Amino acid sequence: MKLHDLAPAPGSKKERTRVGRGLGSGLGKTAGKGHKGQNARAGGGVRPGFEGGQMPIYRRLPKRGFYNKFGKEYTEVNVRELNRFEAGTVVDPVLLVEAGVIKNVRDGIRILGNGELEKSLTVRANGFTKSAMEKIQAAGGKVEVI
Repeated sequence: MKLHDLAPAPGSKKERTRVGRGLGSGLGKTAGKGHKGQNARAGGGVRPGFEGGQMPIYRRLPKRGFYNKFGKEYTEVNVRELNRFEAGTVVDPVLLVEAGVIKNVRDGIRILGNGELEKSLTVRANGFTKSAMEKIQAAGGKVEVI
C-alpha cells in the first residue's frame, strides 16, 4: 500500500444535509419541520423532561436520602496491601500514592483490617479500624493518627 492508495472507508464521510435550500433539494420550503405548530417555529420545542403536561417522571418518583455537605470521604486501604513495603518503613499518604496503592487521598486515608500483615511498619493515616490497629501492632508496628 502506498500513500496515494489511502482513502477513508466508503460511507464514512457523509456530508451534512442542508435543509431549506429550495424545492428541488427535497428538503426545501418547510425544511422537514411540517406545517406550523410548536416544533416548526424558531426556538420551538419543549424543555428536557417535559411530558406534554403529564406529571413528569422526576416528580412522580419519591425522593430518597440527602447529601451531607460536612461528610468526609476517606480513601480506604486494607492491611494486606501494606505488605508490599519493606519492614521498618514509615507508610504515609504520600508514600501510598507514589507506590500506586491509591490514586488520590480525598479527605484522608482510613486503614481497614482485611488480610494479614507480616512486616513491622509505622503507619500514619487519618483513621484506623480496631482490627487494623491490632494487626499492625501485633506485627510489631506502630499506629499514628494524623
